[in-house]
Amino acid sequence: MSKAPKTDAPPAPHIADSHDLIRVHGARENNLKDVSVEIPKRRLTVFTGVSGSGKSSLVFDTIAAESQRLINETYSAFVQGFMPTTARPEVDVLDGLTTVISVDQQRMGADPRSTVGTATDANAMLRILFSRLGDPHIGPPSAYSFNTASVRASGAITVERGAKKAVKATYEKTGGMCPRCEGRGSVTDFDLTQLYDAGKSLNEGALTIPGYSVDGWYGRIFSGCGFFDPDKPIREFTERELHDLLHKEPTKIKVEGINLTYEGLIPKIQKSFLTKDKEAMQPHIRAFVERAVTFTTCPECDGTRLSAGARSSKIKGISIADACAMEIRDLAAWVRGIDEPSVAPLLTALQNTLDSFVEIGLGYLSLERPAGTLSGGEAQRVKMIRHLGSSLTDVTYVFDEPTSGLHPHDIQRMNELLLRLRDKGNTVLVVEHKPEVIAIADHVVDLGPGAGTAGGAVCFEGTVAGLRASDTVTGRHLDDRASLKETVREPTGVLEIRGATANNLRGVDVDIPLGVLVAVTGVAGSGKSSLLHGSIPADAGVVSVDQAPIRGSRRSNPATYTGLLDPIRKAFAKANGVKPALFSANSEGACPACNGAGVVYTDLAMMAGVATTCEDCEGRRFEASVLEYRLGGRDISEVLAMPVTEAEEFFGAGEARTPAAHKILTRLADVGLGYLTLGQPLTTLSGGERQRLKLATHMADKGGVYVLDEPTTGLHLADVENLLGLLDRIVDSGKSVIVIEHHQAVMAHADWIVDLGPGAGHDGGRIVFEGTPADLVAARSTLTGEHLAAYVGA
Repeated sequence: MSKAPKTDAPPAPHIADSHDLIRVHGARENNLKDVSVEIPKRRLTVFTGVSGSGKSSLVFDTIAAESQRLINETYSAFVQGFMPTTARPEVDVLDGLTTVISVDQQRMGADPRSTVGTATDANAMLRILFSRLGDPHIGPPSAYSFNTASVRASGAITVERGAKKAVKATYEKTGGMCPRCEGRGSVTDFDLTQLYDAGKSLNEGALTIPGYSVDGWYGRIFSGCGFFDPDKPIREFTERELHDLLHKEPTKIKVEGINLTYEGLIPKIQKSFLTKDKEAMQPHIRAFVERAVTFTTCPECDGTRLSAGARSSKIKGISIADACAMEIRDLAAWVRGIDEPSVAPLLTALQNTLDSFVEIGLGYLSLERPAGTLSGGEAQRVKMIRHLGSSLTDVTYVFDEPTSGLHPHDIQRMNELLLRLRDKGNTVLVVEHKPEVIAIADHVVDLGPGAGTAGGAVCFEGTVAGLRASDTVTGRHLDDRASLKETVREPTGVLEIRGATANNLRGVDVDIPLGVLVAVTGVAGSGKSSLLHGSIPADAGVVSVDQAPIRGSRRSNPATYTGLLDPIRKAFAKANGVKPALFSANSEGACPACNGAGVVYTDLAMMAGVATTCEDCEGRRFEASVLEYRLGGRDISEVLAMPVTEAEEFFGAGEARTPAAHKILTRLADVGLGYLTLGQPLTTLSGGERQRLKLATHMADKGGVYVLDEPTTGLHLADVENLLGLLDRIVDSGKSVIVIEHHQAVMAHADWIVDLGPGAGHDGGRIVFEGTPADLVAARSTLTGEHLAAYVGA
């Protein structure tokens, strides 16, 4: 019997291996115009395009949102009742999706009890380690947790065994929370001069606390409580009366026949104001809190948040408080030195987590650092740590500008991490503007050509080389390099900072020139923000624009945030002879069916709730009768649907001419937000857009010094030019601009550079260079100098 001939032909691929594309057809989310793309799986795809071109709409609001929705639907109806609900994205076909893990730049919780250690598993592992090896042994892992209070209770239980018999029972749980500051690390102190005017009586309006007017209920309570005379000036109060006014514990009283509880002002303020996140407060309340309340380190735990017991238990002379205060790279070295076979697996896991921090460029953080103080880029990298050690493969990771907040020196490391995730067999999708990241892509999708309604189409799909050769906005600007200025401006004065020691600064003395464009540079964690946000004298007239999120609901939009809606409402009211409140979707003009939200939320109990466009107003948010009033031929909903550039023309001339509105719109266009519509919910804006919206609002402020924190975040290469033009205009108008920046184009364009370093954390905190960009390039004495020299081709 003859043998079958041997062939070297490879076996036919298995049909299961043929699904190697994520196919998107007909995506129409936000400004996308029927977009269709095919994204290769297990590759690194970078999405580029100008700010507002639809990158996030495609990646986050379509691909990631649909994957999340489909996964949520696999849970039981009961579980779904507790999950956030999402409607199906506007898209015809989504094929080949895998599980999506989104790693975005949303800031982490601002509660002081949330730290870098609690946000990752590092703190939990340390607590177990100390509960096993700590000497003296004080209890289980909860005894080392500053979020767990100690509880003791005792009582009696009755056991029936023949005759009745009572047995004493006690319950005890040891927590590590400091009883004085309740695990917050700081205690509040009040400046009493900011709470009242001692020369006046209560009835004369002595209280200067927002909302505590004598005309309302508080007036009746003060006059009816009988603890003090409301007509007597506060400075004449006895010690007892002053204590009752400020500190009295809750006491039942009867005023005008009504039962009430009277409580001293200070505990009342603590409950009503200080339990909230400062960013979420209304501006006038935030100003009061900043004026009247000082936060001082808790004297009992010295800011460690832990009880005396937790601090007394040590391993090799180090307590858990000392361990959390160390820089993570030092902590990693300490953990490496512990040799204890009984907890070997735990030590390995802890070691890997801490090494991930160092690898990702966050070795300068400490585990006790409050999560709310991390920048957007740092928060994103902390979230990445959870995924680096993950044993999941074949998932889709979605990143939103992972290089934000990174010095050019650190970008290389970030690139290696992205490639490592890809090489594990994952699909990596990255929204990014930096040429260094675009360069490592296997596949590029370029959206545009413009922003807002002028964007939302795919301009290019293919390789990086193909993008470079294409005639798209990104392709043309990919090799742009700013050149050093021939001449720099002369300063008009200096801002003196002396002996700055915030965070890791080492007694820094620096004169920052005024009247010019100053760039403060240095690797992530070198002390730039500490120098500018933590050390500038309070009386320097500084307007600080950072990247903290703008708090707002779906009802907040650029028009309400910038104060633009007021002049628009007044103009409509004047033109139609009615009152302005009619033209507010949050007031009298609101559609009664959806209360001015534009959508109706239907809660389906155990099932996922649904948000549907309101049928009465068709999403316009106003009552039908209000839409009959017009200004310049447009109704209020049509005006709110206009992009900034169109509205700028509309309110600039003709019948609708409104100078107050036009001035705000010009500022919005100046900061590169011409594509935003006036009524777009703030919740849909990116981090960079929010910062530029803040900048537009603050440009009207009286301050003479603007401090900007990485204003190029979220900006396309083509938009950076416009931003530099705007910064020049601000400086030329007689103001001073100081930017914390990693973008080499901004460094090259600056008049003066202050470079911090040489490294991060305790390796940083010193000034390593002061001078013009040309001098920095010539000296090449710092990391920044080397990268800037390479960038400008010197």
